Amino acid sequence: MSLSVNRNLEERYLLSLAREEVEYLRRLYGKATDALGKVGDQQATEFGASTYHRIFTLDVLIRVTGGPTVLTGSGPDSWAEVVINALKDYESTQHLIGTQVVEFTDVRFENGEVSSGEAEMSSYLQAWHAWPDRSARIVLGTYHDKVRFSPGKGWQIYDMTLEYTSVEHRQMGEAT
Repeated sequence: MSLSVNRNLEERYLLSLAREEVEYLRRLYGKATDALGKVGDQQATEFGASTYHRIFTLDVLIRVTGGPTVLTGSGPDSWAEVVINALKDYESTQHLIGTQVVEFTDVRFENGEVSSGEAEMSSYLQAWHAWPDRSARIVLGTYHDKVRFSPGKGWQIYDMTLEYTSVEHRQMGEAT
């Protein structure tokens, strides 16, 4: 096999791993957001906040559009405060992430690993928010993320927009 073919296979493999790492950011976001919604649970709050620091750059710009209220934040701590305030009245939440598409805009390799890069990712959202009266608020939307790779930090989101496409309120049945 020629050197160029080996390099191409190696880079394809590295891109495949990078895609998985980028997609995982959004999955971690869902878990962290649900943890921040657990009012009064200090361990969950610490997990959510520390996870936001792992997945977001310190200067991340975040916005939610298309819903009843536009929410914005800059930085992981600012966004954690927005999320805690937005979820404080719910009994529980569950953020389901799916149909993720990652497109790399620039990736550079050194010594058999990613040395720098940028990508865009879109992910579908189904979020369930349960109120104490057994009613639910269901949000459908799409996350639009811009991510970058930094040595020592890995892939992180530096720009996030959640675009609501639908919001529904319904009564839930009893838990069994």
